[in-house]
Order: sequence, then C-alpha cells, then structure tokens
Amino acid sequence: MDIVTRDEALRGEPVDPSHFTRTATARPIHRTTEPNPVSVAVVRFEAGARNRWHRHAGGQVLHVIEGEGYVQARGEQPRRIGVGDTVSTAPGEEHWHGAGPDSPMAHVAVSIGETTWLEPSQLELA
Repeated sequence: MDIVTRDEALRGEPVDPSHFTRTATARPIHRTTEPNPVSVAVVRFEAGARNRWHRHAGGQVLHVIEGEGYVQARGEQPRRIGVGDTVSTAPGEEHWHGAGPDSPMAHVAVSIGETTWLEPSQLELA
C-alpha cells in the first residue's frame, strides 16, 4: 500500500503552456507507467483557459469539482459542464476542455495511455 498524501489546498504547478491557452495548473495525485500509463490529477483552469485539441490512447474521465466550463469532441458542439458532472472520452477521441469565459473551473482528470497534443481550439465562447 502506498502512503496517503494529504494536501489540503490541492495546489498545482503550472502546466506546459504549449498545451493550454491562458493559465492552468495541475496537481498530480497518481501516476503509473506499466502496463499502460495512467495519470490522475486535479487540473485548475483560470477563466477562459482551456487545453488544445488532444486525444488519449486509452480514453479519459473528467469529474468537475469547481466552477463551470466546456468540453467538446471533434465534430460535435461544445457542451457546458459544471460541478458534479462527469465526462468520459473514448480511446483516441479528439477533444478539448476548459473553463468558461467568466468562471474558473477545476476537474479531476483520469487519463489512460499516452496523450497526443494537436492544434489549438479556435472556438470563441461568449
């Protein structure tokens, strides 16, 4: 059994700015590499921040814990998400997610397999 780590604030470190617009932070909670990479993190987006289009080889699960935001799968309309919402993406599904224009947002992200980063989203949210 691993030791339980306590971090009351769940504060994160800045994420790679080449994968996000505006400011976002990630607080890793768990990571494995074998047999398949799995990572669990709390990701916090400032208002208007979001990530680039991307995909996860094994899919991703997001659970919103603060604020409101959006998620969009390639070829679909953006969908508003808020506290308590859980989003599942299929393996290889191209998508992006992030905060709304007027509200920060935080979610727990469970990412399975390697992440492939793609182009920025050009969508303007009002």
